[in-house]
Amino acid sequence: MRIVFVITRSDAVGGATLHVLDVAQRLGECGHEAIVLVGGEGPVTRELAARGIQYRALKHLVRSIRPTRDLRALLEIRDAVIELRPDLLSVHTSKAGWLGRLAARWIGLPTVFTPHGLSFARGFSRPHRLLFSFAERLVGRLADRTVTVSDAERQLALAHGVASPEQLVTIHNGVRDVPEPLRADPTRNTVRLVTIARCEAPKDHRTLLAAIGRLAATASSPRRPLERSRRTMTLPDWTLDWIGAGRLIDEARELATRLGVADRVSFLGDRRDVAELLARGQIFVLASRSEGFPRSILEAMRAGLPVVASDVGGVRESVVDGVTGFLVPPGDSSTLCDRLEQLIADPAMRSRMGEAGRKRFVERFTFEVMFEKTMEVYETVGRVAIEQG
Repeated sequence: MRIVFVITRSDAVGGATLHVLDVAQRLGECGHEAIVLVGGEGPVTRELAARGIQYRALKHLVRSIRPTRDLRALLEIRDAVIELRPDLLSVHTSKAGWLGRLAARWIGLPTVFTPHGLSFARGFSRPHRLLFSFAERLVGRLADRTVTVSDAERQLALAHGVASPEQLVTIHNGVRDVPEPLRADPTRNTVRLVTIARCEAPKDHRTLLAAIGRLAATASSPRRPLERSRRTMTLPDWTLDWIGAGRLIDEARELATRLGVADRVSFLGDRRDVAELLARGQIFVLASRSEGFPRSILEAMRAGLPVVASDVGGVRESVVDGVTGFLVPPGDSSTLCDRLEQLIADPAMRSRMGEAGRKRFVERFTFEVMFEKTMEVYETVGRVAIEQG
């Protein structure tokens, strides 16, 4: 098959982009042809080139809503697809999803849409949710299939009437496994917390840093005992590695300074050695207002780390509360602090939860499982199009 992907952003490598990169690369390894259309040039196009994936940078495709440029982007996508003549168009995230589905319907091409987190989920502002919900209802039924990355996302799509039950299929994200040397040791005495999060909505850097500030206050009390399960434990030393950039990164740095934790938080920016950084960690943490099914959590589970994450979207479909980590209410820095404190103080718990998370990853969330299910959708949609065409 020849499959053309459409993604919006070239300036940021996030979960949706990594999904497209991985799937497109594997398609080429399997003898198929994958071509990626992406807005502009940047880290994403450099990564596409590094992996040997064909791509075209679109001049007018941007993340923000700009009617004139959006119309030009629609024409760009249509013209590129007519020239490339793929068997299938695979569109990802909201903006590329709208324009790609319109272009595909215009020229009669079968389409698969993967939102990677619907933009009208809780955690976004009310005007944002209303706008994106309205827009999605206009074009939602143009796709032959809509792939939701969690059951929670599927239920949200049904509740808003943006797709029919027959259109929707849930395929959880999956990531490639790593060799033994890239597995973490959660029991180390000096505890390294790790988060992977762009400093942009819907990630919640304020809540995470507020929790870190509370932890620092705890650590500043000399040998303060923590009562957990009728045992007395002492909080060991800890730090936080923050992987990711984003437009609010300076605000996050300033907040860390105001809270007195700048010496404990290392802002590492966008990195290509994520697996190596996770292997150095002992706990993974993710604070967010909204999620589809975070890839970063799967990478942490793959490394054998316990996970503390906001209970939003499909997060509870990966993290089993009290077994592979802890779920906390979104925006609740107090509970987030308590759960981190509990894990920092208890290396046996970290080890037990990390092992359970690693086992769950191997059984459910490998890249091979995800790719096989994705190919089934592509082949079904392509076959139906040929039979009808």
